[in-house]
Order: sequence, then C-alpha cells, then structure tokens
Amino acid sequence: MRTVDAAGLEIGDDRPPRIMGVLNVSEESPYDPSVFDDPGEAAEYVDAELIAEGADIVDVGLESANKRFEVLSADQELDRLDTAIEAMESTAGDAVWSIETRYHEVAAAALDRGFDMVNDVCGFADPEMPAVCADREAAVVKMASPPDLERPGAIADVDDIYDALARNGFTDRTILDPAFGGWTEEKTLADDRETFRRLREFRGYGRPILVSINRKNFLRDVVDRETEGALPASLAATSMAVERGAHVIRTHDVAETRDAAAIGAEFARDRIRETVPGAELEELDVTAPREAARHLDRVGANADIADESVIRVVEASGLDRDRLRALAAAVEGTGVAFATDGTAGTAESTRSETPATDGSGDATGSGAGDATARGLLVGTPAALERASERLVDGEFAAAAEIGSVLARIADPDR
Repeated sequence: MRTVDAAGLEIGDDRPPRIMGVLNVSEESPYDPSVFDDPGEAAEYVDAELIAEGADIVDVGLESANKRFEVLSADQELDRLDTAIEAMESTAGDAVWSIETRYHEVAAAALDRGFDMVNDVCGFADPEMPAVCADREAAVVKMASPPDLERPGAIADVDDIYDALARNGFTDRTILDPAFGGWTEEKTLADDRETFRRLREFRGYGRPILVSINRKNFLRDVVDRETEGALPASLAATSMAVERGAHVIRTHDVAETRDAAAIGAEFARDRIRETVPGAELEELDVTAPREAARHLDRVGANADIADESVIRVVEASGLDRDRLRALAAAVEGTGVAFATDGTAGTAESTRSETPATDGSGDATGSGAGDATARGLLVGTPAALERASERLVDGEFAAAAEIGSVLARIADPDR
C-alpha cells in the first residue's frame, strides 16, 4: 500500500485515519451548517468546528455537487475561489487545505495560491488535471466518475466503479474515492450498499482510500432516519469503513467521526509490512476471492488462483453415520480438511465425546444424546466447490443436500 504525502500529512496504512472536514462556499450546498459566503465567518467555522474538533484536512467546495443544480463553469468556480482563499488565509489553526473541483484551471489557481491538495470529483475527466497536480507535487483525490465533466460519480455498478478509478491513470500522490451518494438517478441505495460491502476490493490498486459517507441516503434508509437523525448510522459505518481499509473519512461531523474512526482503527487487523534483504513483504487484507483477484491483477499475475486465496470454515452438526461417512469420503482429495471427534477426514468417528461448547450439555447439540456427530470443514472456496460437486453428483446421495449448501458457501462472489 502506497503512502501519500499531502503537504506533510502522511496518508496510508500504519498511519492514523485522517479526517477531512467540509467547508462550502456555495449557497446551493445541501448541508447548511457548513455553508458560508463570508470569509471571516468561514474562517471562524473552520477554526472552531473543524480544526479544533480534530480535522486533519479542510475540503472547500465551490459549488454543490447536487445533480439538481446546473454545473458551474471553470470561470464561475474561479469567481468563488477568492472567498475560499480569504477564508484559508484568515484561519488560525493548522490543517491541510483541499480544493474540491473538476477543472484543472481551478486546481492550478488554488494550488498556486496556497491550497495543498485537490479533490477531483470527476476523476480526471479533465485530462490535464493529473499533470497540474503532479507538477506541483500535490496530493489529489480521484473520485470514480465517467469521462464527463458534467456527470461526477455517475456510475452504479461496483466493477464499473473500480475500472473508472483507473481511467487516465494515477499520479504518485493519488487517493481513491469510490463515490458514495446519489450522483445519478440510475444509482440506487442498493448500489451504494454493495459498494460499501466490497470496499476492501478498492485496496487492490495499492493506493489510499477516501470515503464520503456522512449521513448518506444509503445509510439513512437502513435505519429509517432523516438527515438530522442519521449521525449514529454514519458513525457505525465510519468504524466499519476504517476496519475495511479506508484511510480518509470526509465528514461534516468532525469530532464524532474522529472518535468512530479511531475505534475502527484500533480493532482493525494488523497488516504486517517488512523490508528484508532483497525483498519487501506486505500482508494483504483479503477476505474474499474477488478481493484477491484485484491484487493479482495489479501485480500482473494469473487471477485463476483467487478462489484458493481465502479459507472458509463450516460447522456440520447432527450428522448421522451415513452422512458422516459420505461427507468424509467426498472431501478426500479435494483440499478440504474435515475434522470430527479430533480425527481429520475419517469415517470412523461417528460421535463426538467432547462436551459441546454451545451450552447444550452434549456433543451433538441435539440435547437428546442420539448417535450423531459434528465436525468442521475447512477449505478454500475452490476446494469446497470440488467437494460440493462430488456430493451432489449422485455418488454420495446421502449427503447431496449438504453439497448444495456447500456450493452456496463456496460462491466466490460472496
């Protein structure tokens, strides 16, 4: 995972999650508490409500991204830039300043006048944007979008979002944003939720990830809350996003979000990265085959082994003698380990004599003391699929229904 330097602020693995607070100088913006057209009032807000509450980055929006409003031209954004510059210069606190824009002209003007980084909501749809940022050694957030300056974030399918992030390449300091939110009528709340479920996949590019999920509709819908009551849902999702590998959280609720991100980071799995003579080693956070496929594609390796990259563990209980023997025979040679009664892959163990750990008082879980067994199947999705095929092909009819369930568990798209 690449570490990005944003004006001295390091963003990446082994760094704290970074909080991006929001300031809007556009009257069209949907969240009133962050909207200011007076530079002095904007500076006071930034100092008191963003930096003092823990924001590492201040992201300034010059126009609303709401699809209900007409897109401003580069000249119109430049007309509003003076307010943003004056607010930045009037702020006492220390933070990295980010300009949200889609135009390279606006990005260049902002960076040349003191801004530190760019938040490109059209994902390099302006082909000159990467060079503007690279020439100034500025970090840039690249939001997944079609190659259209008037349609930011207008992609629904997760695979299309992933591909869009690669369009027009990356700079050495690119941060990726999978574009949560209602950027287009075609994008549903279910699409956003699926993108969130698959957030780890976006680590496949090996670059830091930013998420903007504050009070978003796809979260509000789950808990049936209006915007004002959606903060708890946002905070829960923030912890989950950081645990899944996000590095920057964009938010209007800085203090609360910072705490939620800290909890996510504390309980995230450690990812070991070491440099030894002749090699650099990095443990990848992979929980599903398609996540592995993204990393395999990045390094130019054959993605066919993705199904062998993760382990699934399945408990089978209530097994009678026939099903136990069928299951043990079916998994033989598939790569699935089957352990029951302390013995792996044998049909002789038809009953576990070890007290159960589920509170039932007996090893079978049935509470009736009948002659059934329990065991664990351990294997990759590919191995479980091989076992499933053997179970359902008729040779092991006694356990065919078990095979059908294993096929669902082995599905690489889960």
